[in-house]
Parts: sequence; structure tokens; C-alpha cells
Amino acid sequence: MPKSLTLAPTADPRVFLAPDGQRLSPPDDWACLPPGDAGLTRRVKAAGESWAVVEKRGRKTFSRGLWAPRAHIEQARAALEAERATESYARRRAADADRRERTQAAYVVSFEQEVRAFLRFAPRWAALGDQVAKLVAAHATPVGSGTVARTQRISIEERAEAAVIAWMRHQTTGYDDMRIERVAGRRREVRRELAQLSRAVLDLHRRDLPHAPGACSLCTAAARAPSASAPAASAPAASAPAAAPPARDLPARDLSFLDDAALDAIDL
Repeated sequence: MPKSLTLAPTADPRVFLAPDGQRLSPPDDWACLPPGDAGLTRRVKAAGESWAVVEKRGRKTFSRGLWAPRAHIEQARAALEAERATESYARRRAADADRRERTQAAYVVSFEQEVRAFLRFAPRWAALGDQVAKLVAAHATPVGSGTVARTQRISIEERAEAAVIAWMRHQTTGYDDMRIERVAGRRREVRRELAQLSRAVLDLHRRDLPHAPGACSLCTAAARAPSASAPAASAPAASAPAAAPPARDLPARDLSFLDDAALDAIDL
């Protein structure tokens, strides 16, 4: 039998299903290590034979623990607790946390810049563009948020575009209150229709022309945002239009390879 197996759970907590359909039960001297401590799990796996119990729901998988000899688990836990009690471990943890914080801060700034480049609003609406970029970045970039900004499947430019469209879908349309038929592809169809409306709204702000903020879904959403620090939707007094700042002309990207389940998993 292989050193490590990945099994599926059954109704019996001590019976598991192997990929070949065989039903297996762990030896009496084995115990289940609950999920949640990656370091301990790695050490137990390295110590010898183990069974990872994984439950699959749709496209998502959930760990239901690691079965291994009880002695391996106890030895690994004792060694790890001793290591974690040292000053050197505490310093390393602090350094790792500081590095992650700096990396995250840099990513937020970079992502916000990409969002602003995608928006490329005209000078008249530049303040609104800055506000929307901050709102989208603040919502989409937190670690563990599960949003499109955290995925590595697409480039940061595509992440920025998808995050804006997703944010607008929830903030400037009635998507959250829609009752969508549970028919394959219908949710994607609705999202595409709303995305077209959102792109039309964005195009409106890429032209250096005035419009009534109260009648604009984007201006209204920005004005009611909790973090709104200035009336970004207000147009300045009439003056000679300034040249728009240079920005990349980003074409619409094809994200059709992401199906409904994937979109739900990374949705804003």
C-alpha cells in the first residue's frame, strides 16, 4: 500500500473510500489529526504512512483531517511545540509577518494603480476614478478575501478589470436582488449583460463631458460609499478641457474560461 493515500469520507467516521472504490478503515493505533496546523500536518506526513481525508463538493475540496499512527502525531506535536517555544522561532515568525505585511501593502498599491489604468477616466472625472480605484482595491485585495484580485490564474491587469466589473455589478446594478433561474449558464448570461452596462457607464466617464451625478449609477455608488472622503462625483466649473493623462488602452479580455462555479469562488 502507498505511504500516503487520499481518501473520501463516508457516513461511517472510521471508514473511507479509496479512488478505486475500496473501503478502508485505519488501524486501531491510528488517530485523526484535525486540519488547521499546516506545519504539524507536514511533519506527520513526513514521519511515515498517512491517509488524508478530503471531501469534494462541486469544484471545491475540504480537508477532513489526516489519519496517521498516534505515536507519529504525538511525537511531531511535541517536537513542534518545543520548537515554537524558542526565541528564534518567535523572531522568525515576526520577520515572516513583517515580510507578508510589506508584500501585501505593495500589492494593494500596485493593484490600485492597475485599476486606475483600466478606468482611465477623463480629467473631469479623475477624482471619481481615484475614489473608485481605492474602493475596488480596498474591497478586493485583503488576504483570504477569495476575490478575483487574489487569484493567480490571470494577470494583474485582468484581475483589475474583472474586479472593477464585479464591484460595479454589486454596487451599481440590481444583481444582488435578482432572482436568477437555476439553469446552467443563466447566471453567466446575466453577468455578461450587466458587464456590458458597466462598461458603458465606464466609457461615459472616459469622455470629458459633464452629466448629472444623481442620474449616474457609478457616481451614486461612489457618493454613498462609507469610505468616500470627497464628493468625487461633482464636476468642476466649466473650463478648457485638459488633455487626458496617458494610459494603456486595454482591450476587453476574454474570461470565458472561468465557469459559473469558478466565478462564484472568486466573486466580489
